[in-house]
Amino acid sequence: MTFNWAAFSAAEPELARTVEDRFGQFTHHILATLRKDGAPRTTGLEVRFLNGELWLGMMPSSLKALDLRRDPRFALQANPGPGMEMAGGDVRIAGRAVEVRDAETIALYTDEVKPPDPETFHLFRTELTEVVRTYIEEEKYLAVQLWKPGQPVRTTRRA
Repeated sequence: MTFNWAAFSAAEPELARTVEDRFGQFTHHILATLRKDGAPRTTGLEVRFLNGELWLGMMPSSLKALDLRRDPRFALQANPGPGMEMAGGDVRIAGRAVEVRDAETIALYTDEVKPPDPETFHLFRTELTEVVRTYIEEEKYLAVQLWKPGQPVRTTRRA
């Protein structure tokens, strides 16, 4: 069973809105991919929530794009903000990136986003395997919301 952003939003609308709002606070976020030797690579990235998908767009032949072509697993963390404030909590998404090469789908994206060179960039849609939000609740608990496909959100709290 694959879950794109629309499927996740339908299953867990409140958490989906919180995650989108958190990513919407800043333009650049942190993407983790896997290098050829299996070591992690972290890089900056802009993300877009459009047409029911979470999109990852990348410059031509960027290392992160080449990483995802070889191994589609990724983790994406919302920018924590100045001074690591993390207003709205720490938000992370994990999944698999699927490169889109269909001209019609790419055109829908480029009409909305306007990348610098719409002819040569890499575009990936995402299939989600996990969404996590960590935040302070009632100024006394560390709360962690965890969602996985086919399961409801589970919240744990620590004092």
